[in-house]
Parts: sequence; structure tokens; C-alpha cells
Amino acid sequence: MSHPRLVSSRLLCGLLGCALGVGIVAASPMVWAQAAPAAAGLPDFTGIVQKNAPAVVHVEAKYSGRRPNGSGAMPLQGIDPGQAEIFRRFFGMPILPSPEEQAHTSLGSGFIISSDGYILTNNHVVDHADVVTVRLQDRRTLTAKVIGTDPTYDIALLKVDAGGPLPTVTIGDSRLLKPGQWVLAIGSPFGFDYTVTQGIVSAVGRNLGAGDQPSTSFIQTDVPINRGNSGGPLFNLQGQVVGINSQIYSDTGGYQGIAFSIPIDMAMNAVDQLKTKGYVTRGMLGVEIKPVDDDMVKALKLDSAKGAIVVSVSPDSAAQKAGLQSGDIILAYNGHDVLQGADLPPMVAMTKPGSTVPITILRDGKEKTIDATIGTMPRDQSALSAMGKAMPSSGANALGLSVENVDASTRSQLGLKPGEGVAVANVTGPVAAQAGLQPGDVILMVNQKKVGSVEAFRTATAGVKPGDTVLLLVRRGDANNFIALTVPSSKDE
Repeated sequence: MSHPRLVSSRLLCGLLGCALGVGIVAASPMVWAQAAPAAAGLPDFTGIVQKNAPAVVHVEAKYSGRRPNGSGAMPLQGIDPGQAEIFRRFFGMPILPSPEEQAHTSLGSGFIISSDGYILTNNHVVDHADVVTVRLQDRRTLTAKVIGTDPTYDIALLKVDAGGPLPTVTIGDSRLLKPGQWVLAIGSPFGFDYTVTQGIVSAVGRNLGAGDQPSTSFIQTDVPINRGNSGGPLFNLQGQVVGINSQIYSDTGGYQGIAFSIPIDMAMNAVDQLKTKGYVTRGMLGVEIKPVDDDMVKALKLDSAKGAIVVSVSPDSAAQKAGLQSGDIILAYNGHDVLQGADLPPMVAMTKPGSTVPITILRDGKEKTIDATIGTMPRDQSALSAMGKAMPSSGANALGLSVENVDASTRSQLGLKPGEGVAVANVTGPVAAQAGLQPGDVILMVNQKKVGSVEAFRTATAGVKPGDTVLLLVRRGDANNFIALTVPSSKDE
């Protein structure tokens, strides 16, 4: 597939005839009048853009060393270095830093949420940056302080001092969004500031799976989003921010019709906590769940595949104390239906720890409601670092992978016994990635100790710290192999 390329105005004129009068005739007012009704009923976004563009900012993060994997914007596809240099020299660098700077610079977008200079963007735009600057619509460039970050929601809160009040966006209610509604984005794709794109809400409540922000219930749109849009606002037709543009689904790295935004309600909940304590706490129920599939519907004689079935209950958790059991099907949580397994984690995460909520379950063919007092989810180590407490990753996080229990089908295919091994769900960091681990691999032993459940794996890796080497026995296909994972010490990073 060829990369998209910019077409110069001279070439465009040559193709169309332009002012040369070759095959192009100026349309009469009557022609334009006849064409106008085709646009009747379509929304006009100009008022929203004029009102809100001054509150959208361009974010630039610089790193003294190598950037973290996956952070920030990618190079602009389809423009060779010579073209990029022309744009940089004659138009004030609207696209990218120089090639030498690209390895140390991350570009994104953000928006001002309060007149005293608080700005929201994505965590992955500024993660581990040494210096963060924002450029306003009036071309002022201000140094920003990172007040706090939340990797789980991919949120970062910045603060600038502009010497006076700044324009702000209006925060809306993302819970009111429905598929089919118009939305638009303002941001800096590929460094082109204040680019406006529009589309519709494709879906709401979209969960991307256990390995990619399981606590986030995304807004899915078809608004064109590209590199550099990260952290920018998503507006409804009332000119209110309803989401933060965060991810795209793409085989090429460019926009292919599917974009995901973090609901603003979720983001503002994180903002309030980052302002007051510098980190975000979330609720935790303490269950491992799976979606209800067609086989379960047949076996359990259910009416539909609605809900989340409890696979296991963690000891001393909110779920255990409330009396939840393996085999229970959770149908509703705190008054909200659980239509599929992926619906539950964001609901629980948004619950304030210590709150007591009703949970409707199906047990032995009968519905019942139990009350659970929600616990506190362990904080991400990155959130602690954002508070200024330099705490290196430890335990399973340091290995750069997440695991899940082996399902019956996989166990049968690999010839494993019950209670033998855990499956790699996702590779989340460089340690596991460099060792060649892949999702689907089954870890049988950690430092020669057998592991047969997620809890057993966590226990076996609980003491892992920077500088340690962990020996794993891994089954891939019909072959076993020992793989050693060495966690870098702080001086190696």
C-alpha cells in the first residue's frame, strides 16, 4: 500500500485547469443555488470550532534519552525529509521536529479545562518526559507542569501559568451519547494544529479487552483521528467535550475508520483525584470473570448470553465477603445491566472504594441480589512515580506481561492437567517482549516452582525487583522451553 502524499497547489491546478480556463467554467449563482439543498439538514460545525478552538492546545514533550515504547506521535507518512524541511523552514515547523529530534520528541493535543491553566491530554503523550510545552492558538508557547498521570485511563493533567485567565472548553456528559450522533475532533494530527474532523458515534461502552485498558469503556467513532490527535477533545453538537481522543484501530498505523475516545466522565473523575492527591484510586470486586457464551447458554438452559460468569473469587476480597461464588452469573451491577463480560470492569473501577453496591446474580436458575462493599484496586506503579516517589516496577509488572487462567479447550489441546500452568494474556513491556514471549504461551513454572493459577503466578513473582532474573518454563505448542527474563536495574535503564 502506498503512503498518502501531499499534492501541491500547482499540480492540482494543472490537473483541473484552474484559472487557465482549460475545461473549467465558473459556476453561475443559479448552479450553486441548485446544489445548496443537497446540504440541507447537515450540521454546521463552524460555531463549535470558533468557540472552542482557542481552548485546544498543541502538546510537545521532550526526552533527554530514549522515549518509552509507544508514546507520542509517529513520523508523518508520505513526506520525504526534503519536503518536511521545506515546511519546517518556511511555515514555522507545523509538522515535525527534525529527524534528529524525532527520537526525543512526542507530539499530541490537549484542551484547557479551567481558566487558571489546567490542561487534559493523554498519558502516553507526556509519559516520562523531561520537558512538556504547550502552544496556544495565539502562538504563545508555555512550559507545562505535569500535575499527575494515570496510565490505566491514559490521562495526564498538566498546568501552565499564562499570566491571566485562559479560554476553556465546556465539559459535557458522555453518558448521554448514542450511536449515530454527530461528533467532531479538534487537534494536531501530524503536527497540523487546529485540524477539525467530524463523524458519528459508532458505538458506546466499547471495551478493548483485558490487555488494553480493561477499566475503560471507550466511545467508538468514525471521526478521522491520526498521530498527533492523541489527547485532543471530542465534541458533541452542543459544543461540549464528551471524550478524549486516545486510540485508533489500524493495520497501517494510519486512520482506517475506527477511533476510540475516553469518556469525559471517566476522565474528569480522574482529574479530581489527580488534583487532590496526585493519583487515582479505583474500586475492585475481586472476581475473575468470563463472558457467557452459547455453550453456557445451552448447558445452563439460560434465556440468553447476557451477563458475566464468575470463574473464581479472590480470597478476602469484596466478592468473597459478599458471598459471590464461582458459577454465579452477574446480570447487573449497581443498577446497570451487565450485557457482556467486558461491561463489568469499567463499572467496578468507577465505583468509589468503600461504597456498598447491589449486585444482581443468577445462581441455580434463580435471580438474587447481594450487597458488596467495594475494595480498592492496587495502584499502578506509574501513578506512584507521577507523585514524585520513584518506585520501580516490581512483581509481575516488572516482567512486562499479564497472565490468565488456562481455559479447558487450550488445556486439552496442549495436554495439560487441571491446575497446570497459566496463559500469557498480553505482553505489556520490553522485558517479556525482548525474551520472545507471546500471547498464548503457557507458563508452567516460575523459578522451578509450578504455577497453576493467576494467584499462584502473582505469588511466585511478588518478590521480583529491578536487577532480578526470573526463570520461566514455557509451553508453546507441543514444546517446552526455559526462558530467562532479566529485569533492568535503574542504572541500566
